[in-house]
Order: sequence, then structure tokens, then C-alpha cells
Amino acid sequence: MKISRFMALCGVSYVAFASAGFAQEVYELDMINVSLVDEGQENVEATGGAVISEEDIEALSPQNVSELFARESAVSVAGGAGPAKRIYVFGMEQSNLAVTIDGAPQAGTSWHHTGSSVFDPAFLKSVEVEAGAAAADSGFAAAAGAVSYETVSAYDLLDEGDNIGGRASLSYGDNGQGVAGSLAGFGAYNGFDWLFMVSKQDGDNYETGDGEEVLGSAPAAGGILAKVGYEFDTHRIELNYAHDEDKEDRTIKMNLDLSTDDTLYPMEVTRDTISLRYTTTAPTDVWDPEVFLYVSENDYWRPNYVTSGFNGDMDLQEDQFGGKIQNVFTLDAGSITAGVDFNEHDYSVDAYGDNGAGVRNLSTTQLGAYAQARLEFGRFDISTGARYDFHRFEDWNGERFSDSGGSANATVSYEVVDRVELFAGGSETWLGYNVGEYGFLHARDDPYYTDPDFETAKSRNVKIGLNANFGAFQGGVTYFKTRIEGLSNYVYGGSLENAEPYESEGYTLNAAYSWGTGRVGMNYTNVDVSYDGEDIDPGNSVFTPVGDTAALYVDQDFAEYNLKVGGTVEWAGSIDYTDSFEPQDAYTVVNAYAEWQPQSLSGTTLRLGVDNLFDETYYERSSYGNGTKATAIYAPGRTISLTATLDF
Repeated sequence: MKISRFMALCGVSYVAFASAGFAQEVYELDMINVSLVDEGQENVEATGGAVISEEDIEALSPQNVSELFARESAVSVAGGAGPAKRIYVFGMEQSNLAVTIDGAPQAGTSWHHTGSSVFDPAFLKSVEVEAGAAAADSGFAAAAGAVSYETVSAYDLLDEGDNIGGRASLSYGDNGQGVAGSLAGFGAYNGFDWLFMVSKQDGDNYETGDGEEVLGSAPAAGGILAKVGYEFDTHRIELNYAHDEDKEDRTIKMNLDLSTDDTLYPMEVTRDTISLRYTTTAPTDVWDPEVFLYVSENDYWRPNYVTSGFNGDMDLQEDQFGGKIQNVFTLDAGSITAGVDFNEHDYSVDAYGDNGAGVRNLSTTQLGAYAQARLEFGRFDISTGARYDFHRFEDWNGERFSDSGGSANATVSYEVVDRVELFAGGSETWLGYNVGEYGFLHARDDPYYTDPDFETAKSRNVKIGLNANFGAFQGGVTYFKTRIEGLSNYVYGGSLENAEPYESEGYTLNAAYSWGTGRVGMNYTNVDVSYDGEDIDPGNSVFTPVGDTAALYVDQDFAEYNLKVGGTVEWAGSIDYTDSFEPQDAYTVVNAYAEWQPQSLSGTTLRLGVDNLFDETYYERSSYGNGTKATAIYAPGRTISLTATLDF
């Protein structure tokens, strides 16, 4: 990190914090009528990110993360079986972002043939993807932004005036989608609120547009979500528990097609998280606290695949314990969030084969302090902050590495004319010791070690853009560039070392128009990714080629018929490669739906969905490509589904 850039960002933070205090005492500031960066906080979509709202999730009715992000060109999802799907933002794998579900940090991707997340979209209320310069209170090691998943609560599902309720949903789809269902009970009474929800999918292998069966692709996700809250005096305590799992016979390497081995083996992927949160129900300008604790466990288990050499059983386990204490201070100009957070992270790898390594245990410890100001000064909006972290890494040989470092960020917007603004943002982020995909250790031989010169990682983000908001119409353009240095590299036959720099650069456009009973929107993203200055091929799991992608969507309500219809068009341009991978062809995929609420069946919603309407044969952008050693996993062909939901 260059001292000049870091000091410049810190300088913006200092001026903003000082000005906020000065303005509070001396000036009565004129507030703009329409703030595109609401109350000084970066609008996620306005600065190049993505927001999937409750309305979006209802329209999409996603069965997996590919369907969840179908309308977001900034986010691509690598294909394959459910637990193989990997999420990329601007070509950067999700592990490079600070990812949380209901505030609890999620573990990074454990192995390069597994996916980024294990959760059932049936539980989701909304998703925010903040790309680039993440705020200091987004969490530790937000190298390229932040992803925040929020699940539903009792108050989200209760009808006004009701104290108790329930929801049941059942769907069936052809082409292997099979049966999926969820059941929820929720309520609020005498200070208590509660939610209990279960879900399960059960299907078969799907076929591509060409009619080829994809082995090991049967959906098998299941989950439990439980929330209990209690309010007394001016206090609120909330206890959450989430369990997600996928148990099914899979191929060894689920994200690519190995022509040499198409045998299926039992495999289990599970995630368990318990969290406890305290907040106040009567915040003041100086007292708006949050105390949050969490514990989680992520397991990957392939129990009975045994051969000689570097193949065999696989058992990965990842445990976390951590929390934060923070307070929000409200000023005339906006707010300042300040706090401390910590995380203890333990990893276990049961190395398979004849390498003699046995079980490898490693761990990291993090402790940090942060402050983030979100302020308005006339036509200027500023979000700026800093954090300082200590990080320790203890490897499988008992070697310890420890260091500390600072991070700073700033996003400034200026309303040049009414409803039109320019913005610019930047960040320098200290990432500590990047463990990366620790599952690589499964096949490393006994003498494998950490390079004594292993260093902490760091990232730099820049974004600039223009936004317009004219009520029914919103649109914008964002240029972004991210550089990450010091990520981990598991050198075969050698040691854990620092990788050369990765970069992602490009721009994204978005526009949307609403006319009350309907809406139409589009977004387009161009991304160029590189490693050590060279183009990346579609066999890299940390960064991946994306090229040109776009999404177009439309939704329309026909209130007189209790009917809603809509559709999504996903497009990706072609990409050429010069080495061991074939060019990726362009593709266009059309999805459509119709949703009806019959008057004679109160609380009932029927939904007909058609994914890949024209039976396109393609593999999703950011997937492993067609190469000399393996081929891509192609996406499902036309799939028709019918869903019935009953609220009671």
C-alpha cells in the first residue's frame, strides 16, 4: 500500500469527521431534497453494486443461486450441481468480499471444486452486493466489497393485525428439478416474536439443451431457520439458528466434467450458524448500540472414495467464533458508526491418499476497531471511515505469523444538478494473512510448509460514476478497478506462498423505469480480469473471465385479474482464449413466469415458471471452461415448474 494513497484516504476521513462535529455546533446545513446517496450512505446500486429486494425474490422464486442472481450482470454464478455453484462479483470469487448472512460472517470457499455458499434461497428476504470500496463496518478483509444476505423474520411475514401465521409452499418441476417445499410458522405476542421454517428439495439429474444428462446434478438442498426475539423495557434480544445442507451422490469434482471418471460418490456439505444480537428499541443521538455474537461450522465430507496416491476420502471442517460491539452516533449532518470486532477461525483438513500428512489443523485470529461516517453537506454526500486490525495465522506445523495494519475508505458524491450526481470512491484495505482455499492441503505431501516470507494481503479499489434519479426512472454508469496483492498460492510440491497480484477492471451500466403497475430494467457489465498482468483463463477459481454480460427484465401487474407476469433475458458475449481453453460462445437465455392469486382461494398464490424457454445449450459465465483436461458443466435445458404457496 502506497503511503500517499493511504494518507489521502485517511485525510478525507479526518476532514469528514471533523467537519461533522464542527457543523453540529455552528452551522444549520441545507439538506438536498432528493438524495441519491441516502442520508450519506452509499446507495449500493448507484455505485455499481446490486440489490435483490423482497419484490425481486418473489418475482424470481429462485431454487438456487444461479436463479437468484439472474437479473444482475455484475454477479455471475458458475454452474454445476448445487454445492458446486460459485458466486463471482466483477469476476472476483465471493471469498474476496466480506460475506454475511443476517450479520454473521460466512466462511470462504474451502476447495476449488466446491461452491461459495450453502443456503436455501427460500429463506431469503433480500441481498445487497456492495462492489469495490466497502465501508469499514462491513467487516474484516473486505478486499473487493461486501455481500449481505438477509433472511425473513416473523414481522416480514405477519399480516397487519395478526399475532400468528404460517406459510406453506410446494413446487414441482420437470427436467430433474423435482419436488421442493417449505413450511413456516411465525408469530408475535407479549414482547416475543418467533419464526420456524424448514425447506427441502428432492430431484434428479437434469438434461442440457442438447439432451445430455449431467451426472451428479440432482437438487438435494435442505435447511432449517429458527428465530426468537424478545423485547422488554427498551431492550431487544434476538437468537437465530440456521442449518443448511446438501446430501447427495456427486462426482468427485462437481464444477467440471472429467471424462476419465464419472462415478458418483456420497457427499455431504453442511453449514450451521448460531447468533445472538442485542439492540435498543429506544435509540438516542448518542446511544444506539449493537452487541452481536456468532458461532458457525462448515463441513465438507466425502466419506467413501478410496484409491491409492493423491485421491481418497475427504473431510474438511471450518469453525468460527466471533462478534462485534458498536454504537451509532447521530449528528445533524448524518451518523458515525464506531465499534470493535473479533474472529477466531479454525480449519481442519483430513488429508487423503498415501501422502502421510494425516489431519492438518490451522487457525487465524483477528481483532479490529473501526469507525465509519455517513454525512451530508449540502449537495455533497460523504461516506468515509477507517479500521485497524491485528491478525495471527498459525499453520499446520505450529508456525505462527502475526501482523497488524490499517484500512481506509471514502466515497464522495456531488449533486451537479437536481437529481443527477457524480461520485468517486476509493479504498486501501489490509487483509491480514489470506488462507484462501485451504482444501488444497488435502493432497499436499507430509513436508508441505508455509513460506517463512509469507506476508499479509492487501487490496486497492477505485470507482467513479454518474447517477440520475427522476422518480420513475433511475440510471447510472460506474467504472471500477480492484487490485489484490498477497493472496495465497498453494504451490504443488513446495509451500504456501503469496500469489502475484490479481486485477479486475471494467464498467457497468444500469437503468430502470417504473409505471406503477409494472417495471422494466436492464444492466450491462464489462469486466477484464488478469493475474500478474496476464489474462486469466476459465480454469482459475479466485478470479475468472467474465467479458460482456447483460440482463433485461420486466414485470407487469394486472390487478383486475390478480395476475402478474414477467421475464428475464440473460446474455453473455463470446470470449477467446489463446492457451489450453476453447473460446466461450455467446449465449442468450430467456426465463418467464406468470403468478395468479385466485379470489376463491384466499391466501393462495399459483406460479408457473419456464426457465431457459428456448432450450439453449450453454454453460454459465464464470464456469470452468472447455479445456484439454476437462470440459464445462452445461446448464439445464428448458425447465417448467409449478409452485403453490398458501399463507394462513
